[in-house]
Amino acid sequence: MIIQRQNNYRCLLFALIFITKFTYGQGTFGLTNKTQEIQTSNSTELSITPLIQGTLLIPESKERPNLVLIIPGSGPTDRNGNQPMMSNNSLKYLAQGLQQNGVASFRYDKRVLPMMRQGNFQEQEVEFDDFIDDARQVLHFFRNKNNFEKIFILGHSQGSLVGMVAAKDGCDGFISVAGAGQSIDRVVIDQLSLQLPSAVPGAAEAFNTLREKGRVDNFPQELSAIFRPSLQSFMYQWMRYDPSEILASLNIPTLILNGTSDLQVSEQEAFLLKKNAPNAEFSLILNMNHVLKIIEEKGLANGKSYNDPNLPVSAELIEKITEFVNKNSPKSP
Repeated sequence: MIIQRQNNYRCLLFALIFITKFTYGQGTFGLTNKTQEIQTSNSTELSITPLIQGTLLIPESKERPNLVLIIPGSGPTDRNGNQPMMSNNSLKYLAQGLQQNGVASFRYDKRVLPMMRQGNFQEQEVEFDDFIDDARQVLHFFRNKNNFEKIFILGHSQGSLVGMVAAKDGCDGFISVAGAGQSIDRVVIDQLSLQLPSAVPGAAEAFNTLREKGRVDNFPQELSAIFRPSLQSFMYQWMRYDPSEILASLNIPTLILNGTSDLQVSEQEAFLLKKNAPNAEFSLILNMNHVLKIIEEKGLANGKSYNDPNLPVSAELIEKITEFVNKNSPKSP
């Protein structure tokens, strides 16, 4: 019984990795907009602000290509889709695949990484809206450059919610990859009901208190990674957003993608998004997992892929995104 309970905790923490490792950021949106560029071939390193640093990839021999802004998921995730102690290069390979298909991209590190390098990270000061503000600033930066035919936002995992909110500022299309279809408290409750049903009542009560009062003192200790005091302000803010409602309000072309081997964001989350945005294009990619790799084996292979930079990302994923971008750009073939 004890061993089974420990295994349940491990499964739950893995499924909720996008919650327990995202807590690095702070409110510093009012930065001086000084742009630095380091350019080699068709790859340009951009520092849009001190906390927004990324890589612009441009396809060869194509004037005014379409641009996809890639927003990473939760945790201290860099522009390549990697985290400390986890390297899979998922977003790097996605960007390179789009470049080969004639689509430009800009991907950037989450603000936690430059903050950690600068030594000024304080978890209790984290704001979910900081991530949205960063995405908006990236969108405005490239829109003002006027070097691209159309600009699309692609959000992965938590970045899906961030991206769909930022998309309201005026992009030409939105792409959700492994994005949740309901508010984060409902996602957590659903995961608990599958992995640790005994914790559901306590978690539900804790979320209700947090929603009503902005803080909570009593919560299941096994979920302290979610409800610890230094994180509660972030969770309180994150809970306010319902992805399905936000997506339904977008009046731009939309593509919803999810993998059938995703252990973190189930197919049902994608169906919820589609239900509320019936005009959106929708596709489930067979055997694609959360880090965009094709995993046909069951069991440990899925988890191991999170730290395997040699595995390519799904070719179907790249093709679906390319087709969507080209279809919604009048100058594309």
